[in-house]
Amino acid sequence: MKGKALRAMAWVSACALTMSSPAVEAETVLRAQRAVTWKDFLGVNVQFHYFTPDIYQKQMARLDALGLNWIRWTLHWPILEPAPGQYNLADLDAAMAAAAPHNYNTVAYLVGSATFDSSGPQGASNADQYPPRDNSIFAERMTALAQHYPQVSHWQVWNEPNIIWLPQADPVAYYTLLTETASAIRTALPGKPIVTAGVAYYGQMRGSTGYMLQSMVDQGLASQKITAAYHPYSEYPEGDSIGDRDFLVRGNALNKSLHDAGVKDVWATEWGWSSYKGPVEMQHIIGLDGQADYTLRRLAMMSTMDYQRIFVFNLSDLDQRASTRDRGYGLVDLNGEPKPVYTALKNFFDVTGPTLMPADPPPALAIPEDLYAIAWNRADGAHLLMAWSASSAHLNFPGIKTATLYDPLTGNHSELASAKGVDVPLTPTLQILVWKP
Repeated sequence: MKGKALRAMAWVSACALTMSSPAVEAETVLRAQRAVTWKDFLGVNVQFHYFTPDIYQKQMARLDALGLNWIRWTLHWPILEPAPGQYNLADLDAAMAAAAPHNYNTVAYLVGSATFDSSGPQGASNADQYPPRDNSIFAERMTALAQHYPQVSHWQVWNEPNIIWLPQADPVAYYTLLTETASAIRTALPGKPIVTAGVAYYGQMRGSTGYMLQSMVDQGLASQKITAAYHPYSEYPEGDSIGDRDFLVRGNALNKSLHDAGVKDVWATEWGWSSYKGPVEMQHIIGLDGQADYTLRRLAMMSTMDYQRIFVFNLSDLDQRASTRDRGYGLVDLNGEPKPVYTALKNFFDVTGPTLMPADPPPALAIPEDLYAIAWNRADGAHLLMAWSASSAHLNFPGIKTATLYDPLTGNHSELASAKGVDVPLTPTLQILVWKP
């Protein structure tokens, strides 16, 4: 563990996170690599056509009130085409038409094999989880959807094939499906942007020590000019191992490896936490308040990392068609009413403003060893520091005589003033200190 003097030096110089060690130093002072504009950086996953028009219109109004513009739309092939040539598009057409006036930047992904093109055993109840028997049929259908819905700016091929595909993940077969589909869409719609499936976690594959995104890179992904995507879900905002900060370690390492290999854009097309009440299913129970807390902390960290875009899962809670856990990921409930996570995000954006510029943190005394902190400058010239500490320690800033401390989770704020420098009582949840030079 570093000594206090060295920790203070690390704070003042805003050292970048090092990737040479599997663990991160205890105090984590992050510096953003570029300015962040929330409406361009943060999107949400949506399923508007699963709801009645009055509800999805309310969902759209809630999204607009957050000031966000990117959406990622779920499309299930077996639902849209239950039999060859028999299309079920009425609800989707209506929802797409309703979304058009909002001018969303729209990413859509097609997932699942239609029963008639599944490579699964005949009569299998989970035929949609097997890859297509004939890639050309999948590519043809996805191309037809791209032509039918010109408002969709990006098309994403499948979803989480590294954990969904049966009988096992096949990175070579998936890459073939990806490139054949991309070629078909681009032949019909030259220049249409394509995104890889969002691979679950960091691309791990069951029964294999390999990683699906790495396999795609090895097969030539960078030359295809296709955006790479993955889903960095974890137990806690900092990762599955809080002490190791493994989300920061693994996310930064994966982003760097993809960019170094020539992949221009890297997206996290799903991340988030469910507010479900149980029974426990792969995520411990954190409730409504925990969902809000975790989401803000993860968003703060991701804004400093080399992602070009991220999409929280999900705009709305889902009904009984989803698993118990998956029903609770929404920012709003089934009636389109805000959950605490929605309100916390709104409070957060109200404090930060629409755009933030990277900054160095102000000199501080007695840096706690479990600190997370990120400094920004706001467009109006104000300075911001996002910070949290599990031990609820204090930070003293000799150079700041007056400031306002905001708590986005509650919407409360307090005025701080001291001739000796403001003293900030940290909490395990994210707070934002704001001061003017």
